[in-house]
Amino acid sequence: MHGEQAHGGPDAGHPSGGPAGAAPQGDWPAGYPAGYPVVESDRLTRFVQRAHARTPRWVAPLAAVGCVAAGIGYTLISDPTRSAPDALPTCLLKLTTGLDCPGCGGTRALWYVLHADLPAAARHHFLFVFALPFLAYLFVAWAGRQAFGWRLPELRIGPKLIGGFLAAWLAFSVVRNLPWPPFTALYV
Repeated sequence: MHGEQAHGGPDAGHPSGGPAGAAPQGDWPAGYPAGYPVVESDRLTRFVQRAHARTPRWVAPLAAVGCVAAGIGYTLISDPTRSAPDALPTCLLKLTTGLDCPGCGGTRALWYVLHADLPAAARHHFLFVFALPFLAYLFVAWAGRQAFGWRLPELRIGPKLIGGFLAAWLAFSVVRNLPWPPFTALYV
């Protein structure tokens, strides 16, 4: 009984279910420590919460599509395959060290994917080309569920798979910077 009284159990002696002087438990899980005051939200937080409550479900997917479209538009307009190596914007790691970073070649790979040249895209960033269909499916499944309530089959991506992909990406990033053949073919 003593434990229930200390944590706002049924015998706590206060109409709200908590000890005298404590805030009502409301949505807090059972066992929430008594004595913490309920913090009033500031105006910005209340504004964001009201805006979130009033926003239609399709706004977040539409905003994400807009960001993806902006990235694709930038890639198509800038034509990264014809840019000078020091053209802005540039990769800071490559500019300072001469090494390819883990993302180097990704924009050029996207440009080649958009022009249906998968071998050239894979030459610039193989892992990007490999991951692109999975990322596209995950996005369509998420956006469809958010905007239209679709229930597409889920890809089960666990921590081990993510860790393996990140390890492969790290290995790819190291191997593509090795200065002897056949690894020099991966340098972009």
